[in-house]
Amino acid sequence: MKLWHKVTLGLILGIVFGVYLPQYSETVKPIGTVFLRLIQMIILPLIFFSLVSGITSMNDPSSLGRVGMKSVLAFLGTTFFAVIFGLMVAFVLKPGVGVVIDFGFPQERNFKQGGFDLTEFLINIVPNNIVGSFAEGKTLQVVFFAIFTGIILNSMGSSADPLKGFINSVAKMVLKMISKVVELSPYGAFALTAWVVGTQGLTIMLSLSKLVFAITIAMALQYLIFGLFIMIFCKMSPIPFYKKSFEYQSIAISTGSSKASLATTMQVCRQKLGVSESSTSFVLPLGASINMDGMAINLALTAVFFAQMMGIDLTTSDYMVIILTATLGSMGGAGIPGGSLVMLPMILAAVNMPIEGVAIIAGIDRVLDLLRTAINITGDATITLIIDNSEGNLNRELYNSDCK
Repeated sequence: MKLWHKVTLGLILGIVFGVYLPQYSETVKPIGTVFLRLIQMIILPLIFFSLVSGITSMNDPSSLGRVGMKSVLAFLGTTFFAVIFGLMVAFVLKPGVGVVIDFGFPQERNFKQGGFDLTEFLINIVPNNIVGSFAEGKTLQVVFFAIFTGIILNSMGSSADPLKGFINSVAKMVLKMISKVVELSPYGAFALTAWVVGTQGLTIMLSLSKLVFAITIAMALQYLIFGLFIMIFCKMSPIPFYKKSFEYQSIAISTGSSKASLATTMQVCRQKLGVSESSTSFVLPLGASINMDGMAINLALTAVFFAQMMGIDLTTSDYMVIILTATLGSMGGAGIPGGSLVMLPMILAAVNMPIEGVAIIAGIDRVLDLLRTAINITGDATITLIIDNSEGNLNRELYNSDCK
């Protein structure tokens, strides 16, 4: 049985367990928690060594700069499209109009308040203590250090070959480690799904069903756009891409973490989609760290949802602020379950809206997080495929081959 079949079975069994045995949902949650902790233990080393390995495999400095620039621009482009889709769907469907939700909860806030500071965001990408960055899980700082390390190693010429060989070996070891952990994903999917269904139920989903429906529509449009990009930029049918993406998407949906599915996505890109080793090792981890299309949709649409629900008329400048903060803010998302709850108060505060509603969104965020994550990692794979094709490295024969 294929891995994604096992994960899907785990999801189904988790739903059944949560519906019929909700009193035991907390009992099985530790299984999912251990699974996520195993992944979190390995994921930053995976990102660091994969990025360094990918950069050092590009011996031509101009190639590295070209691929890096293409990647960043492409990720910014897809994120921008995601924000626009979120705003369009919110404008057409008006999910917040007519919604009445009781805000009579305690005023204790667990979210940071304040606008999005672009300068501070950019400064914080540069670490002042890389050991602390690893320890505190500051992904963008680790990415910066990895890129800097790879560039320096390439500038050292043949004298760095022993260190490059060591890093490549460690990268392979870390991939092997996380592939073993991913084999446990059906059990993690079962436990996490059972816990979500058993504790959240369907009650809160019904009260916010219009928002959930709107976000689902926006993400479906974004999903179709990925296929359109493949048709336009690669001149290929997106059908093989969609078919072969189920494996890593199932991991993403079950864990709610782009980074948790990174190893499986890298494997699918290399072995089934025909993406080269260099692009898989460089572009994909970079995307998993800065490209959060699903989060961008969620942030933009939810901000407009609250404005509609509270009867606040957003101005053109407000929409521009939402576009900017959602695009750049989503790039700072942690890529872990619930990451959008940190960014959403910043978006609301940036357009002078109260942040209290975030507490209610937190009730359904876990469910939405699963959809967001699938869009996030699919966007990463799409851009990696397109970049690899633009460099003339894509194995089209393997891409068009049947899934095995």
